Amino acid sequence: MENHQENQYRKWFGEKRGRLAAEAFASKGWTSHYAETLEEAKKLLFETLLPKGASVGLGGSETLAAMDILTVLRNGEYKLYDRYNCPDHFEMCRDSLLADYFLTGANALTMSGEMVNIDCSGSRVAAMAYGPRHIIVVAGVNKLCANLEEAARRAMSAAPMNCKRNNHKTPCTETGVCGNCNTPARMCNQLLFTLNAQKFKGKYIIIIVNEELGF
Repeated sequence: MENHQENQYRKWFGEKRGRLAAEAFASKGWTSHYAETLEEAKKLLFETLLPKGASVGLGGSETLAAMDILTVLRNGEYKLYDRYNCPDHFEMCRDSLLADYFLTGANALTMSGEMVNIDCSGSRVAAMAYGPRHIIVVAGVNKLCANLEEAARRAMSAAPMNCKRNNHKTPCTETGVCGNCNTPARMCNQLLFTLNAQKFKGKYIIIIVNEELGF
């Protein structure tokens, strides 16, 4: 009974924070959505936000992997720049900079409508900053932070898990703590702060999901 109640209160708390954050992102120029579940977010993505026939680029994301979006994107109804199935990953990422839509997760969001992302090669944050006509971000309420300082710390804290996931031989995969290493295998090389989306109305779209998603 206690576990059920705890989950009930966590969901209530997540909804309150998620909806408040969605309003904050809308005030900063984002097209902002709140979804109670990942399945609801997936339905919103493919039935409302992403038109069939569009070209689509991808940023590496555990949240998108949990949504199983590749099954849909590979069905022939989209022009997919498939970073996971290509002869030249570097060129595929370059091509995806000109996609109609770029789908990605986020490392951290603030309750006041800002986003922080950290990247290895820079292909994901480059696309998020400029290139594709539309950016769609899907993020769980676990990514919400009080302010930019906390969000930057959260983004950096994901480095050991990302390095472990990608089998990068960095010191943090041994210690579990980012030591700001200076190695070729380092994954946290590019840091992007997205502070406002008023410049290009309709370009930035976010779905905040009331679930614990990604790192």
